[in-house]
This record gives sequence, C-alpha cells and structure tokens, in this order.
Amino acid sequence: MLRVTFLGTGGSLPTPERNPSAIMINREGELMLFDCGEGTQQQMMRAKTGMKALSSIFITHFHADHILGIPGLIQTMSFHGRTEPLKIYGPHHVHEFARILSSLGYYKLKFEIDAIDLSPGDVIKRDEYSIVALKTEHSIPSIGYALVENMRSGRFDRQKAIELGVPPGPLFSKLHKGESVEVDGNIICSEDVVGDARPGRKIVYTGDTRPCKAVLEASKNADLLIHDSTLANEQQEWAIESMHSTAEEASILAKEANVLKLVLTHISSRYSDNPTKLLEEAKKIFDNVIVAEDLMELDIPYRDKI
Repeated sequence: MLRVTFLGTGGSLPTPERNPSAIMINREGELMLFDCGEGTQQQMMRAKTGMKALSSIFITHFHADHILGIPGLIQTMSFHGRTEPLKIYGPHHVHEFARILSSLGYYKLKFEIDAIDLSPGDVIKRDEYSIVALKTEHSIPSIGYALVENMRSGRFDRQKAIELGVPPGPLFSKLHKGESVEVDGNIICSEDVVGDARPGRKIVYTGDTRPCKAVLEASKNADLLIHDSTLANEQQEWAIESMHSTAEEASILAKEANVLKLVLTHISSRYSDNPTKLLEEAKKIFDNVIVAEDLMELDIPYRDKI
C-alpha cells in the first residue's frame, strides 16, 4: 500500500471547504504526516487514518498554517497512551519548536519527541525507501520532501525456471534474490529467469514554494507531484511577491519533469469553493492534473518501468 490522504488543502487560512496544509502518507501501514495545519487531528479522525502508527511528522516550514495542528495532535496521542517516540523533521530551529511543543498546556507528554534538523540534500534512509529533503523557494527557510522507494527485483519467470530444471521451492526464492543455484550439476543464474529491475514509487511534496530547479530535478519521472498551486494567473504578481506558485506554473514544471500525475494544493481562499479556474489553467499545459480536496485519497500503484 502507498496511499496519500489530503487532510488539509487550503492556503494560509482555513475555509468552510478546506483545512490548512496537511498530507498523510500510509506506506505499508506506516503513517507519515507532511505538515500539520490547525484541525489536522480532527481530519485524521474523519478520514479514519489512525494515529497510533504515526512514525514521523515532516515540516516544510514554520508558517502557522503548516504547524498549528501539531500541539493538539501530540497531546491527543499522549492522552491515548502513546509511549513510542515521535520523530519531527524540519528546517533549522525544529529543536526549539519541539521544546516549545513539550511545554505547552501544562501537560507532560508520555512520549519523547525526537527533533531532527534537515537541510536541502539530506537523506533519511529507511529499509525500503528514503525521504529526501529538497531546496524550495519561499519567504522563510523551507524545504520540500521526496519519498523515494528502492528499486524492486525484476519479474520472476517461473515457467522458464522450470524449463531449466529448477524445482519449485526454495531455489526460486534464491534466484529471485539475485543468487545463482546449481541443479544437477548445471549453474542457473538469476538473470536467466529474472527480468530487469523495476522502479519503486516516488512522491514529491513541495510545501509552499515558487517553481524551482531543485523541485524540478527531484520530480523527474515521479508517480505523484503535489505542488503549491495557490493562485491563478490573474494573481501572478502576488504569487511572485508572496513566493507561491500559480496552477499554470506547477503544471509547466510537472510537464518538464515528466511526472505521471500532478495534484494542485494550498488553494487560496479566493478559489476555495470553486477552483475551476486553477484546474483549467493547469490543464492547458498538463493533462493528468487534479485539484486536491480535503479527505481525498489516492492510491499509488507500482509501475513496471518508467
């Protein structure tokens, strides 16, 4: 499973239709939260994402609409008996932010918060995937994130293995893992029965940003790009001044990066209840694009090749 749940898709202010920024990724049961605007814990309840399996929160920057949901969320998890440490990643000053969180409300947490500063280019390696911190361009220090799965083994040709004399069973597993096996004095190599390695999946989340080279490079051939698309072309000057992106700019970047799917998010309150203008301007450039809606879910399938 690789599921993305859009818990908050609005711009700086909450509206009746949209909460501030928050995106949940469920990868094989591990929950990772990217930004956590106010009201995120209630959105998690509405979406039934759960909280117990939340391993990490990744903050793109310290504007209020991206972090105000964290105090309530961590206190709720503590009230529910969480004891496992929670990792919070973010730009410089995340340690000070975590210290403040732990002291809010005269409430002592029952678990530790492990704060980790990240700079563009830092890589968090997990067993089957990595999280890469990306340089973004906003009005305060900010980073984006790419979740990049490891390459997968090629497809195993069961019929060919049998034809080469390999009996079904443990030897199949060895061949699929890249090992050679011996059968009746003959050496059968993995490449004889296993196809080319296949790509893992890639999701890029920009947070708030102008279109920039680092995001473009990180998004090359991504399965999903979730890009700041705060404004329409009519507000181009304000997008530049506030260091956000228009929907059209996000779609230009998505096309150049050859992404499979683009999702527009961080929607200004101007378009909160009717983002048609944003979608129309984006679709003129890039066809496979949608506007994020609160509580929308996307399942990201594997591809055999890019």
